[in-house]
Amino acid sequence: MKIFGFAVSLVLFLAGFYLMATAFSISEFQLPVFFAGIISSSLGLFIPVHVMKRVDG
Repeated sequence: MKIFGFAVSLVLFLAGFYLMATAFSISEFQLPVFFAGIISSSLGLFIPVHVMKRVDG
C-alpha cells in the first residue's frame, strides 16, 4: 500500500508542476489550468502526509 500511495502522490505532485508551467504558454484558460496545478500539487503532498500516516500507522 505504501508503494501505491507513493506512486499516486508522486504523479499528482509532478503533474501539478507541469500544469503550472503549461499555464503560461497557453492562450486560453490560464487561470483554471494554473489552479488545477496548485490543487494537484497540494493533493500530491496531502496524501503521504495525512492519509498514508493513518492508513499504514
